[in-house]
Amino acid sequence: MTENSPLRRGWTTGTCATAATRAAFEALVTGRFPDPVAVTLPGGGRPAFALATAERGDGFARAGVIKDAGDDPDVTHGALIVATVRPAAAGAGVMFRAGEGVGTVTRAGLPLPPGEPAINPVPRAMIRAAVAEVCAATGAAGDVTVEIAVPGGDALARKTLNPRLGIVGGLSILGTTGIVMPFSCAAWIHSIHRGIDVARAAGLDHVAGATGSTSEAAIAALDRLPEIALIDMGDFVGGLLKYLRVHPVDRVTVAGGFAKMTKLSQGLLDLHSRAGAVDLGHLARLAAEAGAPPALAERIAVANTALDALEQTRAAGLDIAAVVADRAVATAARVLQGSPVGVDVAVFDRAGGLLARTPVVRS
Repeated sequence: MTENSPLRRGWTTGTCATAATRAAFEALVTGRFPDPVAVTLPGGGRPAFALATAERGDGFARAGVIKDAGDDPDVTHGALIVATVRPAAAGAGVMFRAGEGVGTVTRAGLPLPPGEPAINPVPRAMIRAAVAEVCAATGAAGDVTVEIAVPGGDALARKTLNPRLGIVGGLSILGTTGIVMPFSCAAWIHSIHRGIDVARAAGLDHVAGATGSTSEAAIAALDRLPEIALIDMGDFVGGLLKYLRVHPVDRVTVAGGFAKMTKLSQGLLDLHSRAGAVDLGHLARLAAEAGAPPALAERIAVANTALDALEQTRAAGLDIAAVVADRAVATAARVLQGSPVGVDVAVFDRAGGLLARTPVVRS
């Protein structure tokens, strides 16, 4: 890939599971594996996939597809997605089972009830549609058990949010469009929403969204929050707050380092560098509000980093972090306007030490 070439799209685990199921079911019915095998995406596209494995036995057929996530750094890129299809009782329809490396839902609040294999609703619909296509072409009955497996998926799942969401034993089979968009924000925001759903279903009244692992550990210890209350929001504070506005809890704490909370104090809801840098002029004005003399404010306006500005103000005995926190919570409260959610902001240093914290604000 050249520097200016577009990033390559990939395929979700749901699409790969659908392709594997389609191939296995067709082999179960006809004795032949289609290779490549085509499937229909929710948006109408129809990609085809080469089979990595194909096996028939007494009362079953099994096929596997290697997941290609394109240029996205997806944890499941290169994983083998396997579908084993077996006949089911007449009238059963399509039933789903979790095989090796596919998780099981254990907590309420997710799109599937506890006890169900973590094969999400859209992939289930895609798999049912693929089975129906084969039935229409062959006259077969569509009463089958579909077991989806991802060998090694349990280890991969430990790198995801599944354990925190109460999905045990492996990965989730995911996808809403069937396509992986490289470096998409959608997957992260989706996980934020599911984390809130799980916390609400568990009856929690206080959740915390943190920008990183240091601030998450710090706020968890400070407020004695259980893991289920901790939302890994990363840079997507807007995604957290906007979802809470419609799906409220009593209180949310926004926790992060000084630079990230400075961006929130500027009014930014995406705290990534691509969305905007720390405005040192803004920090200089806040320093002046905190009592900085003009000479110090001028130095802050040309500081090397937000950390440099923080250290200069602290050396002068000024609490600029408190001013940043106050402005940051005002930004967050505006997003939550009209909802019953109270919000506070906690600002931490790089070692997890508390620099400033606001009272809870309710709009």
